[in-house]
Amino acid sequence: MDKDRIFGTAKEFAGKAEGAVGDATSDAQTQASGRAREAAGTVQDLYGQAKDAARDAADSAVNYAKDTFKDAYEHRGETIRGGQKAVARSVQDNPLGALLIAGGIGFALALLMTRQPRRPPPSRWRYYG
Repeated sequence: MDKDRIFGTAKEFAGKAEGAVGDATSDAQTQASGRAREAAGTVQDLYGQAKDAARDAADSAVNYAKDTFKDAYEHRGETIRGGQKAVARSVQDNPLGALLIAGGIGFALALLMTRQPRRPPPSRWRYYG
């Protein structure tokens, strides 16, 4: 429970008490002050409730993420083995396509590794002196 909820409830109670005293004594200023304090307490209580709800939602999201990633981490070996089997099966089913894909990847890597370095752009101002 948030401290704003506690203080808001206390202010609200004090405002109701002050308003009741104002009603009993027929003092308009005390009545107004009590109603204002009661309203401020209600607002502070609602603010505390909103903070609690946001905190609970964040905690729930964190716990859900922890549980989900924990399961994925625990079963990582099965996932990797399944992927390896799927790749091996597709290579066995279509060896020519796998060879062409591997050759294309090798060609692209060779182009990237043997590329000339970039030259700086020519400067605009030339000194003729």
